[in-house]
Amino acid sequence: MHKSAWLLVLLSAGLQIVIFPLPDLYFLGWAAVAPLLVALLRAREPDTLQLLAGVKLLPANPGQAFLLAYTCGILWYAGTCYWIYNTMRQYGGVGTLAALGLLILFCLYLALYHGIFGLLISLLASRTDGVGRNPFSRRALLLAPFAWVAVELARTRITGFPWNLLGISQVDNLPLTHIATVTGVYGLSFELMIVNTGLAAAFVIRAERGQRSKRKPLLLATSAAVIVLQAGRLISPPALPTDHIARLVQQNIPVLQGSDWTKEYFEGTLRDLSSVSLHTSSLNGSWQDQANPGSPRSVRPDLIVWPESPAPFYTTDPAFRETVSNIARESQTWMLVGSLGIRNAGETPGRATQLYNSGTLVSPAGEWVGRYDKMHLVPFGEYVPFKRVFGFAGGLTQEVGDFSPGTSRAPLQAGSKLGVFICYESIFPDEIRQLAANGAQVFVNISNDGWYGDSGAYAQHLKQARMRAVENDRWLLRDTNTGVTASIDPYGRVVSIIPRKVRAALEAPYALTNVTTFYTRHGDWFAYLCAIISAAGLLLNFRFRARAEP
Repeated sequence: MHKSAWLLVLLSAGLQIVIFPLPDLYFLGWAAVAPLLVALLRAREPDTLQLLAGVKLLPANPGQAFLLAYTCGILWYAGTCYWIYNTMRQYGGVGTLAALGLLILFCLYLALYHGIFGLLISLLASRTDGVGRNPFSRRALLLAPFAWVAVELARTRITGFPWNLLGISQVDNLPLTHIATVTGVYGLSFELMIVNTGLAAAFVIRAERGQRSKRKPLLLATSAAVIVLQAGRLISPPALPTDHIARLVQQNIPVLQGSDWTKEYFEGTLRDLSSVSLHTSSLNGSWQDQANPGSPRSVRPDLIVWPESPAPFYTTDPAFRETVSNIARESQTWMLVGSLGIRNAGETPGRATQLYNSGTLVSPAGEWVGRYDKMHLVPFGEYVPFKRVFGFAGGLTQEVGDFSPGTSRAPLQAGSKLGVFICYESIFPDEIRQLAANGAQVFVNISNDGWYGDSGAYAQHLKQARMRAVENDRWLLRDTNTGVTASIDPYGRVVSIIPRKVRAALEAPYALTNVTTFYTRHGDWFAYLCAIISAAGLLLNFRFRARAEP
């Protein structure tokens, strides 16, 4: 392979890394994948006849294309998900080498999807004549956006880790993100890939004999498209009206070993949280509702929320239940509290007790009336898959428990219908849209991003949660243990926020809605359509090649 192909792969990996937080150079998303496409389509040295015909570089063969794109994927995952190393080392009960090994295995596995994308492009980029006047099929460029979205869908549905889908990088581009109400985030990825493909085309499509070069017009057209599409960042619609207030309690509880939770520390933590929940800090006035700084402060919130946290808040613990019930009764307010749900604790002899990562609903009368049990659990965080193979990584689940998955996405009834989801679930577009389809009038995301430390993961997580608000045209109340705790409007804008790593409460404005978007009603139809078109294009390409062969 030509060395320029490897340099382009390195460039593309670097660009794909920096478009996400913490660098957050989102505007480079319009060009992040283009170098990879050029590398795939200009990778091989031509033979003598092709050199005489004016061909300089040829598309990579399938094996080369897979390797180029796979390498790009490994570097991209290492650059954006590096936080896995520290999380596994600090909380997973594994040593430095084991944590590094897990990160490497993670990158090697998920990078297969980048490799598959490269393979698809190679298969679509077959030569159309023996001399090389047209050294690649332009179907490769035409179908590249469809293939990219198809691979993103596979990553979501098969592996279950759609972290940092390409379209997430543009969540602050309000006019562009409106596409997501129809197509989901995949429509944004598609739009970005169209521009990336246009940019790549300027460097790989050469003029036919007797024609002027097409590079300059393509570059001008692509540049104009980038300017117009990126200009959407300058548009900011007026603040949306709100008529409800939630008090989001940011607990800021450190991740401790079980033995560190002494009775005194536990009771002191509950006293502090009770005080914060009932009497918010005077500093909150400067933190609340940044979009409407003059908005009136609520006398009594409609909802008090506690996040998912590392504290041993078991729903069967009398002290925990009494504290929460007292807060609900004193404030005369509904409460949603992150907790550890227990089922079958002594109810059925001989049957194992099941532990759930839960959001429990408590009525203004102090009664425990409902619970959402997290359905999509984090591998190596809330359970260890294939325990015989990965038993050495069980330390992390010893910290937070070996959970069982929940079974229902029905909204919780708290005067209004709350669509509750927990932590990692926020990265799954189709799962969250089911909450709105089932009648949720507002989303509530409780999370503990303290596992990520100060890495870029907490900011990446926030962006993905914001996209769920956009896709479903819902207000999102996001309450986390260490931050970011915020109120997010249906445009995906953070309108109210408090600093990270403080124990405080946010008076978060929001509104209810029963409107459903096209995406809410129909799900990932666009991504599946892209997958079908990609498969059809591949089959047609094989058919054309078979006909061309003597």
